[in-house]
Parts: sequence; C-alpha cells; structure tokens
Amino acid sequence: MWETLFWIYLANAVFLIIHEIDSAYWKEWELFRLPGGITGFLLLHFPVVFLVLYGLVLVYEQTVAGLILSLALSTGGLFAFSIHTYFMRKGRHEFAIPISQFILVATLVVSLAQAAVSVYLLVQP
Repeated sequence: MWETLFWIYLANAVFLIIHEIDSAYWKEWELFRLPGGITGFLLLHFPVVFLVLYGLVLVYEQTVAGLILSLALSTGGLFAFSIHTYFMRKGRHEFAIPISQFILVATLVVSLAQAAVSVYLLVQP
C-alpha cells in the first residue's frame, strides 16, 4: 500500500505544482490579496515546494512523518479545489479555462484518494 501512496502522492504533487504555475499566470496573489506581488508569491513557494518534495521522500521511506505530509498535501489539494470553485461561483474568471478546471478536478480526485490511503496506513498497526 505504501507504493500505491508513493505514486498517488507523486501525481498529486505534480498536479499541485502545475496548478501553482497556472496560479502565477492568473496572478493568484491578487486574488488572495497577498503582499509582495510575484516576488512574494515565489518566495512563499520555496518552503512549500521543499516540503512537498521532502514529503515524497518520507513516503518512499515509509515514515509516519511522510503520512502526515501526505495528509497535508491532500488537504492542500482539497483546499485548492474548494477555494477556486468558491471564487468561480462568485464570478471570478481566473481558472475558468478548461485546462485550469481539469487540473483542479484532477487534484480533487487524487487528493481524496491520497487522503484515504494515508489514513488507512496511519491506522494500521
């Protein structure tokens, strides 16, 4: 089951990193009213991307910390889908193109699977 989680985690990490590239295109810092423009947005992503990649290493090593970071990543994916769906329903046009929506829906599906497998492995003796 750990190997399955590894591949699900990797897929979700790719979807979320691609989403963040899309977020830079849409100037997500303006959507969330984050200070610092593109510089602040990019600086914020250094530790985030590090943790995402480090979490993949920890999942590969089959550690509890890897499961915790896996849950954090899946929660991030669920949040990304939810908040952008909320903004689209409020009339915001960012992320309304088909590829952006595909990335968000794929992130939702993979995040749900990742959370389920992570919880399963956490509760195993």
